[in-house]
Amino acid sequence: MRWIYVSPHLDDAIFSAGGLIYEQTQTGIPVEIWTILGGVPAHGELSPYAVRLHQRWGTSSAHETMQIRQAENEMAASVVGAANRYFDFADSLYRLGRNGRILYTNSFSPLHKDETDLPRQIAEEIAKHLLPDDVLICPLALGGHIDHVVVREAINLAGISPFYMADIPYLFDHPYSLWQRTFGMKKNFHPVSEEGLRFWLKAARAYETQIQVEFENVEMMEKSIISYCRKNGGIRLWRKR
Repeated sequence: MRWIYVSPHLDDAIFSAGGLIYEQTQTGIPVEIWTILGGVPAHGELSPYAVRLHQRWGTSSAHETMQIRQAENEMAASVVGAANRYFDFADSLYRLGRNGRILYTNSFSPLHKDETDLPRQIAEEIAKHLLPDDVLICPLALGGHIDHVVVREAINLAGISPFYMADIPYLFDHPYSLWQRTFGMKKNFHPVSEEGLRFWLKAARAYETQIQVEFENVEMMEKSIISYCRKNGGIRLWRKR
């Protein structure tokens, strides 16, 4: 039985549940991280938003950026003992419309009319690789990041009953949305040891390009994850009753 963490981007599964992933792999449970929106985008116009992020990351193109981020993801997954699978869909940062124009100028826009079929396309690709006894974990989409919302909708369209994980770092910015998203769901608690927490932090540190954007710096990232883990004694997952 595989545990599959459905990760919108190349850092979401580790940031959100790296400690649990480590605990599972240490007991022999096969764990895979499926990154849905980690594809290398086609060449095209970049939005000012994408250009600003590239400047912060010190990269010159979308292709270079995704290569670096995949390398970070490989390192992080190896720390917690998970296998990776990459799908070819692009981050909203890079997706273009039918006329080749930029669709999104920030990460929290509603789904563009040119992409209304995207959740179904993702659902079909995910379904091709599933086994009957797979356990899926997907993000709650706290905070409303467009890519997290799309992935959650894709899982729903695939007819899967997943466990849901709280999106880190968006949980910290939108703590009250956790209650809204999980109302009526059954909560499952999964302990994470101090060793698991240590490897979680080590894996999270691999995402050098993302830490400054998501947490400001390494110290803030570690403080946030440590506080979240110790407050709960581990990680909570939710499932519809």
